[in-house]
Amino acid sequence: MTDTYPKNPNIDVLHYVFDITLSDDTDVIQVEERVEVRWAEAGMTELRLDLIHREGAMGMEVSAVDWGGDPLEYVHEEGVLRILFPKGSTANERGVVTVHYSGIPAKGLHIGPNKHGDRSFFSDNWPNRARHWLAVVDHPYDKATCEMRVKAPVHYQVVSNGLLVEESNLEGGMKLTHWKQSVPIASWLYVLGVAEFAVQYVDEFQGKSIQSWVFPQDREAGFYDYAVPTKRALEFYDSYVGPFSYEKLANIQSNSVSGGMEAASAIFYSANSVVGDRNERWRNVIIHEVAHQWFGNSVTEYDWDDVWLSEGFATYFTLLFIEHEYGRDEFVKGLEASQRRVDAFHADHPEYTIVHRNLSDMSQVTSSHTYQKGSWILHKLRGVVGTDIYWEGIRKYYGQYKDGSATTADFRRVMEEVSGLELGWFFAQWLYESGELVLEGGWEYDVESGVLSVELRQVGQVMEMPVEVGIVGADGEMRVERLWLKDSVQSWELEWDEEPVELVVDPNTWLLYRGVEKLIRR
Repeated sequence: MTDTYPKNPNIDVLHYVFDITLSDDTDVIQVEERVEVRWAEAGMTELRLDLIHREGAMGMEVSAVDWGGDPLEYVHEEGVLRILFPKGSTANERGVVTVHYSGIPAKGLHIGPNKHGDRSFFSDNWPNRARHWLAVVDHPYDKATCEMRVKAPVHYQVVSNGLLVEESNLEGGMKLTHWKQSVPIASWLYVLGVAEFAVQYVDEFQGKSIQSWVFPQDREAGFYDYAVPTKRALEFYDSYVGPFSYEKLANIQSNSVSGGMEAASAIFYSANSVVGDRNERWRNVIIHEVAHQWFGNSVTEYDWDDVWLSEGFATYFTLLFIEHEYGRDEFVKGLEASQRRVDAFHADHPEYTIVHRNLSDMSQVTSSHTYQKGSWILHKLRGVVGTDIYWEGIRKYYGQYKDGSATTADFRRVMEEVSGLELGWFFAQWLYESGELVLEGGWEYDVESGVLSVELRQVGQVMEMPVEVGIVGADGEMRVERLWLKDSVQSWELEWDEEPVELVVDPNTWLLYRGVEKLIRR
């Protein structure tokens, strides 16, 4: 299963350098871009880059392309720039293509007033809008390092991925700001924010700067809101998952997103995220976007069909940090909120699968299922394999695919290796098939024989899952039995030395299901 993007693994983009000139007098951006490529195979005659061509007033117009100073022919149409190499490549050949283009982006880079009426420039590349202003392989399968060298009027500050290399005033009231991202990332994670900012260097994590960038009018409230819980979340994920990949972590108030956008090392938040009270909603957004630095940014889905590897993981790891930092009750509250969204979405979209089936409409790339149900799938998997094995698998998966790309099959293989279990049934029913688990059931107790009979029934779709049943005695104590469910109707007879008071389904909250919470006594 693959998405419909025309991948070419024989061409590897290694590095981009974007020299971008911005102005207060026009929305036209000027770009000189250098693309370092490696040809894995001989005879390659074309480099394909995504770049929305100019139509009317909007879009990009290419003026020249060269290879080491030698002009190259190109075709720019239907949102694709095809750069032609008539002599063909040699195997493992490397070189730099330079592309000159300019225009007004229709999408991808928002140019206009922020909430305070001040002019600003903010990227919005998710999921495949980088092509509206940058010539890139606009797909997560080909990750590359990048640099942003931005010339803008001197009154602006510029933030982007990676480390600040240079900030120099130029003639004519302009300033050059140079950021360099030395870890390969997908194109939708390339970020640019140009505005008048108040900047706070909040703290450090393992020698890496933690920063807050907010509009000057929001300085006091923004510095207060963004100061926490970034460092605690970095410490948690670094300890439980693996090393943080990037050179810094900046939280940035922006003009281009409505919630949060997890661009590598430089997270964008809504302009309205700054409220000055560190409320729970925006606290959780910060945690979610920090979790993405591991899942989605460092370990990136190889194609869009597997986007749950980003969003489902970030959603669950947000809850795991909440459990670690704020307690089990807050964790369970988050799971319950997720289940309500899963149930509501399933009612309207009963055929929806988590892993997409050759996705072609990028407006449908995510849903509450890729977020909330994806999160629940990770939680259920943890319940199947056990918490210790789960964390061992997560660390191995992250270590193996860090700064690279992975598929759902890759994740399954790692979890099978560490658990020693065959998990095809689990991945098939929860990720590649649609549906839900609906349970009913009852129990009875024979005093003379001391046998407790338990029956569970699946309503509609039949799935396979371990189900915990909590058996409550007269003293109020609960003993938990783990029953393996795989048929539409199943019964178990348990030797029990006292008559139970009630039987509770899933008392430890491992199971995403609908139906009875307590089994009915016959």
